[in-house]
Amino acid sequence: MELKTLWEKTLGEIELQISKPNFLTWFKNSRLVERNAENGTVVVGVHNNFAKEWIQSKYNKSILDILQTLDNTIHRIEYIVLTGEALEKKIFEKEKEEKKPHPEQQVGFIEFAADPETNLHSKYTFNTFVVGSSNELAFAASTAVSKDIGKKYNPLFVYGSTGLGKTHLIQAIGNEIIKNYHNRVRVKYVPSERFVNDVVWAIRSKRMDDVKNKYRNIDVLIIDDIQFIGGKERSEEEFFHTFNILYQNNKQIIISSDRAPSAIPTLEDRLRSRFEGGMIVDVTYPDYEMKLAIIKNKIQEKNFSLSDEVCNVIASKIQRNIREIEGIINKLQFYKEVRGQEVDAKTAEEVITNTIQQTMANINPNQILKCVSQFFDVSASELINKSRRKEVVGPRQVAMFLLRDMLGMSYPDIGDKMGKRDHTTAIHSYEKIALEITTNKALNQKVILLKEIINKNQSS
Repeated sequence: MELKTLWEKTLGEIELQISKPNFLTWFKNSRLVERNAENGTVVVGVHNNFAKEWIQSKYNKSILDILQTLDNTIHRIEYIVLTGEALEKKIFEKEKEEKKPHPEQQVGFIEFAADPETNLHSKYTFNTFVVGSSNELAFAASTAVSKDIGKKYNPLFVYGSTGLGKTHLIQAIGNEIIKNYHNRVRVKYVPSERFVNDVVWAIRSKRMDDVKNKYRNIDVLIIDDIQFIGGKERSEEEFFHTFNILYQNNKQIIISSDRAPSAIPTLEDRLRSRFEGGMIVDVTYPDYEMKLAIIKNKIQEKNFSLSDEVCNVIASKIQRNIREIEGIINKLQFYKEVRGQEVDAKTAEEVITNTIQQTMANINPNQILKCVSQFFDVSASELINKSRRKEVVGPRQVAMFLLRDMLGMSYPDIGDKMGKRDHTTAIHSYEKIALEITTNKALNQKVILLKEIINKNQSS
């Protein structure tokens, strides 16, 4: 496949996974400029240093997964900055002729590249995973599995919202198993999208036996984001049989999802029952102390320093998503190292505010009401009229909670939007849902899912 075609197909897949503004910001004018068949390396050119650092730290795994699906000879990615044909040629020749990787450089690169046999990233370990009240049960179950595969907690099902460290944890299990068993067991990590792509390829190529051999002749199967397999009949059927064969032979199965098995509406009942027959653990939102520990860990990993005051600002302002924390740290590092600006509390607050505003820029109240009405199967007009039916009151309160939580709307504005209601009604609804999601897991999962639906639809 030509470089241009390969990159166009890759960008097409990336565009489906991220919002349009993010896609245009980071991938506009990017190019695939080199492919080395001997060592399986491809070189991606981007338009500035910030884009290079951001894509490398945030999207490298996704890009590599897509490229490997299109061409399984690709094992790693290098990034360069393209700022004109002359400079492009100069940088490219330097990369090609002068920058021969020494053994120590190859070891350092493992941080960004997955092992071609296991698909595991060695940077994901138990030692670098921050444990707190929000994930201690999941961590305890994971360490138990790593010491005694196929016997304790099989399958292990880890669920929680996006960006809370599920991928880190399940990959850490794989890396720990390899260490504990001294490479005597075969471990395979795969995102569910890759599994689906493999099944589609096998059907088209009439080589289903290849997929069976790939996934059934291993000792530990780690599947990430299993919710994406729901509704894909052939993939679900293949995974069901693969699951049964591995389970019957005491092979370890580890699964992650953004919600509990019971909350995946498109999942077949027979798969749901298999998942519920094992150990189900959730990862919830971190508290202040845990966020602070994560921040300290991240800046230490990056060999980068921030004052305690700035760390406190980040921990206070970023409410939930751990990935957002890493993104903010990357931006602050850019300010300090590239722009030569000292990072103080004011700068940190401005960066965080701008980031949140960019994320919510394309979300409006009508989109939230539309998503809530579709999710709960009530009409948008019912949400804002005076109906007191139980089937409507609950969704209406959730809608008011989301208007406040996601858009920061004032209570009077929420009341006005929801049928000219008094602002005290909006306050009551927000506080009721905010309290209930801390104790009602079913409602919490619905709110998490709604937010993800709204965010995915924000560019439409």
